[in-house]
Order: sequence, then structure tokens, then C-alpha cells
Amino acid sequence: MIAITHGKLLTVANGTIEDGTLLIDNGKITAIGKDIAIPQGAEILDASGKWVTPGLIDAHTHISTFNEPHWMPHIGDGNEVTSPVTAQIRGIDALNPFDMAIGAARSAGFTTCYTGPGSANVIGGTGLSFKLKNAATVQEIAIEGSEMMKMALGENPKRCYGSEKKMPMTRMGTGAVLRKALFDAKQYSDALAAGKDVKRDFDLEALVPVVRGEMRCRIHCHRADDIVTAIRIAEEFSLDYTIEHCTEGYKILDFLKAKKAKVVIGPLLMGPQKFEIWGCRQDTPAVFEKAGIEDFCLMADDSSATKWLPVHVGIAMRNGLSFEQALKCVTINPAKLLKLDDRIGSLEVGKDADIAIFNGMPFSNLTLCEQVIIDGKPEFVRQEGDL
Repeated sequence: MIAITHGKLLTVANGTIEDGTLLIDNGKITAIGKDIAIPQGAEILDASGKWVTPGLIDAHTHISTFNEPHWMPHIGDGNEVTSPVTAQIRGIDALNPFDMAIGAARSAGFTTCYTGPGSANVIGGTGLSFKLKNAATVQEIAIEGSEMMKMALGENPKRCYGSEKKMPMTRMGTGAVLRKALFDAKQYSDALAAGKDVKRDFDLEALVPVVRGEMRCRIHCHRADDIVTAIRIAEEFSLDYTIEHCTEGYKILDFLKAKKAKVVIGPLLMGPQKFEIWGCRQDTPAVFEKAGIEDFCLMADDSSATKWLPVHVGIAMRNGLSFEQALKCVTINPAKLLKLDDRIGSLEVGKDADIAIFNGMPFSNLTLCEQVIIDGKPEFVRQEGDL
């Protein structure tokens, strides 16, 4: 048993407990409060002067799929750029427990991340959630049943295939490719459900849970019109979806609010590398909160850059985002989006003991994460000289 004592406990679910105590046993949180009796023999972690939070969560990364460190010439595993529809691709096949990005993110207070294919293809394959534990095999860190399907609109699929005179070359072509894949999958799914004698199709099989609404879709789109297209197509096929990046979402706040869209915003520090991200604004999270849209997450997007996500969150706070909402954006909101909020995202009895301990306000550049506990086991303890 582990007892974290005298900490400032940011429970997320039930406010902040000053000078609180949290007990951990068998990988779970067993007690939390101010006047908690500490069982004899418990290992005591004195968190006096520290901020104790749920383990942070990045709901959108490409950890391991794009390989770090890179080699030259760099051919990452994140995009199977051989067909605009590769629904059969599985991100778990590229998830390397020894990838340097895992340790980098863990040292910043992250305990769970979602990783998956990139956005080169209209349908890129499935990603998954995983715990950032020290492990030898992917089975030790992957969260079973957490798979979601990556889709993408906008400039990336056009650039990858249009330059080769292949479809999609235009936004119209991208929409058509996506609709056809979903239409074919729906027909295939309906035939299977009706018990018809159909030839099993490995590629279409991957989209069956998608068109049945059993697997969430993560749709990459930056521009406001692409966001609207994504939602329109998702509604045509009754998909369970999220909007990823949502860079120009501030232009269509009423639309997003009416649709109750689940959104992952970021990265907030993008430069003008592509036309569709010229509209990137660091006050977007604050604008969403002010509009009454609170069901959104923040992400850093790029592999080991997850370790800088607290910096992005701090910048969002500087631009008007409240601390309470900021904390939710990297804890309970991504837990809900990943459909794991029964296990992670807040400090509550019965939840996984995924905990980060900081020596100050977590989103300050002056703060360091000092310790990370995952499933009740210390996985990172900062040593003098650690970066």
C-alpha cells in the first residue's frame, strides 16, 4: 500500500483537497480525503507543498508510429501511403514500448496516451490507448478494446495522392473516397447481419464496427469547411465521431455547439506550414469555453512533443482559458473521449492509481513533474540532472 500525504489533491471530480491524503492498494485508489487513517506498514510519500493530479492524458499522439529517434532518410510507420483507404492498418503493430517518446511523455506527468496512424490517408486505420508504463511488450501497455478509426480531410490526403494524379486530388474527391468506403462497408455489414453468403473481405471487415456505430472515428480536419464536411458525412452514415485539430473551430462555434461535437484542439503552436493552419489561434480553447463548449481536449500531436503539452495548456490559460477547464482538458475530458473515464481521468476511489506529482502549478514553465505512478506502481521519480 502507498499513502500520499499532505498534498494539494486536484481530484477533478470533487474539487481540490488541501493537505490531503490518498491511499493506493492493488493498483487502485482506495481512499482520498483530509482525515484518512494510514494503515500500518504503508509506504508514505510526503507530498507537502506538491500538487497531486490524476495522471495526465493526451488523447491524440503519434507516439511510436512515427518512430523516435528518427533515422535518415526518414520513413515513419505512421502513414501507409500506398492507398487512400487503409482501414485494415492497426497502430498496435507499430507501437514500440521502448520508443523514447513514451519515457519523455511520462516524465512530464502523462500516464495514458492515444496513438495511431497519421493523416495521409482518407481512412488511415486504427489507433489505440495505452499506459505509459515501463514494459517489454506492447501487450503490457495496450488497453484492450480501445481501438478507434483514423480519418482525414483537407490538404494531407490531397497532397499525398493528388500529386500522383490519383484520387483524391480535391476536397470533393476526398469526400467521395470517404463516402464510397463507408457505403461499401455498410452494404457488407448489412449482408453479414442478414446472414447472407458473402465472401469475407479483410479490408471491409475493419470498417464494420465503424458503420455499426461500435467504433469511434477520429476525423482530422483544420479548416472550418472541412469540419462541417466531416460532421455532414458522419451524420450521413450515423458514425460515432470526434473532430481532431479543429483549428478553425472558433469560426463555427454555434454549429459545433448545436452538434454537440466532441473536439480535440491543437497543437496550439503550429506555424504557417500549410494554408489550412494559417488560422491557428492560441485563444481557441478560451473562445470555446466562453461559448459554453466545455467537452473538448487539448493535444500536442507529435510524439515526444506530448511532454510539451503542459506548456501549450499554460499558453491557453494566458489567453483566457480557466485553470479548471485547462485541467479537465488533459484529464477527465480525454478520458471520456477515449471511453476510459470509468478508469482514469480523476482522483476517485476505485479508479486506476494513475497519479502525477508536481512541485508547482502543473501548467507553469517553472514547474517540474517529480513523480509518476501508473496502476499503483512508481514509474518515474525525477533524479537530479533529469531533463
